[in-house]
Amino acid sequence: MKSTGILKRTDELGRLLIPRELRNQLGIMERDPVEIFVENSYIVLRKYEDKCIFCGDTENLSEYQDKFICDKCLKNISNKTKCNNM
Repeated sequence: MKSTGILKRTDELGRLLIPRELRNQLGIMERDPVEIFVENSYIVLRKYEDKCIFCGDTENLSEYQDKFICDKCLKNISNKTKCNNM
């Protein structure tokens, strides 16, 4: 993990400001969702991207009940459903 040399302190509510330079570098705009997760002993922030709930692909997505499925997995599910109905 590369250090940026930037040191920030949390405010009284535990909030942390992501510096403009980093937001610009990562394409994070105002109101964009950001994922927060723990990896080993690190807190990791990552710009959220919609992805397929089965394979994690981020392209050619269809939304169903607030979930995303890529065309490939949707086709696979459709084929299996057809086979089970025969």
